[in-house]
Amino acid sequence: MTLVVVPVRYPLSEHSLATLRRAIEVADEHDAELTVLHVNLYQNDKRVTRTELKAAAERECGRIDRARYVVRSGFMVEDTILDEVAAEGADYVVIGRKQASRWRRMLRRLVDDPDIESFLRRELDCQVITASL
Repeated sequence: MTLVVVPVRYPLSEHSLATLRRAIEVADEHDAELTVLHVNLYQNDKRVTRTELKAAAERECGRIDRARYVVRSGFMVEDTILDEVAAEGADYVVIGRKQASRWRRMLRRLVDDPDIESFLRRELDCQVITASL
């Protein structure tokens, strides 16, 4: 089955909501399952549970068919997202414009003129969709 992964912040920001809504559209268009992912950073005291993440998403978007909610812990959001996308074998990743910018800054430290979409396609063999408000 086709899989869409969408990383979001908690509490859901305006940008995370726009990204989640776009991911729901992509999942519907491709008759796909959806993984809603949040990363708890080790260095922060805030811990979000799957139940809290699901409740927030459904409060804003209604019941989401074929969705699962995943909370992972990590030091770097981007690395944790990459690990989850690779482990899940995602076909699509929907990221927000702000998240794409943050990944570009991270990659810029490693390579010149990074193109996050090309990097993710090459590294993960999936299609990357950038959502905007």
